[in-house]
Amino acid sequence: MGRRPTITDLAAAAGVSVATVDRVLNAREPVREATARRVYEAASAIGYHAAELVRHRLNQNLPFYRLGFVLQRPEQHFYQALAAGIAAATESATAFRGAAHIDYVEAQTPTEAVGRLKAVAARSQAVAMVSIDHPTITSAVAELRATGMPVFSLLSDTAHGVRTGYVGLDNRKAGRTAAWFIAKAARAPGKVAIFVGSHRFLGQELREIGLRTYFRENAPDFEVLDTLVNLETPAIAHEATLDLFQRYKDLAGIYVAGGGMEGVIAALREEAGPRPVTVCPELTPISRPALADHTIQTVLATPVPLLAERLVGLMARSLGSSDNDHTEDIYLPFDIHISENL
Repeated sequence: MGRRPTITDLAAAAGVSVATVDRVLNAREPVREATARRVYEAASAIGYHAAELVRHRLNQNLPFYRLGFVLQRPEQHFYQALAAGIAAATESATAFRGAAHIDYVEAQTPTEAVGRLKAVAARSQAVAMVSIDHPTITSAVAELRATGMPVFSLLSDTAHGVRTGYVGLDNRKAGRTAAWFIAKAARAPGKVAIFVGSHRFLGQELREIGLRTYFRENAPDFEVLDTLVNLETPAIAHEATLDLFQRYKDLAGIYVAGGGMEGVIAALREEAGPRPVTVCPELTPISRPALADHTIQTVLATPVPLLAERLVGLMARSLGSSDNDHTEDIYLPFDIHISENL
């Protein structure tokens, strides 16, 4: 076994004096946070036995925030990954100590969304939610803001002009990028289908607008079909995709702007003839192998760890600010996955 690291080893690893390490460990005198954090990082790196004590010293004077999150569809791989990312980002935050309370909306109704929002808000100091856009939800957000509670829209904007901020992708840009891939990769111009879960999801509506705008401006020889609503349900998406194959022999592309891509992928695997260029929204245990075997061609994915980090940081800053009227939006770059960069 190797020698157990000593306080002298820790001081050398952190680039500080033994006396400074002693002050951090025993809280004898104030030490700058940056210095204390350097000592903690060095302690973790060398396996110093009191690393957790250093972490405790770092955190004991930090504010504690209860953060609430309302997500969609707990059975979906993407939302499971997002929940894990949020929990990890809250746990590892360095500017505050926090607890993440995560709940889910399973039906796309304003009544359920408002009920979940208020229930989570009752246990939290700030809330972020993935939600459809509806006047009832806007009214509920306004009520919470009037009490001083920050409320953020996540992934798909809602209650614009009322909520504290938005964190997610530039969804219109995502739609235009999907159109670019289809136009460039299709064997020939033809029909293009787009699936949304619901037009009440503003983010999905913006993706549809982006797709249609790109084709209108840059590839007018493609025809974008009437939008298909699948209610984020794979079975509906599966049946609708099979119907597309029957009706349109010149189907050139499919863009799944929201949930339900599992059904589209299943239908593509059943298609014996040439497959349309297909763009899906997230990298999951379903879409990854579909990319690898070329069933689909592109995934435009949310950078979950970055989103979670930026979201919890923004929520904490809002709680540390005295300006309840301040708003801030964060637009993140999306990750582009093809078979060759998996």
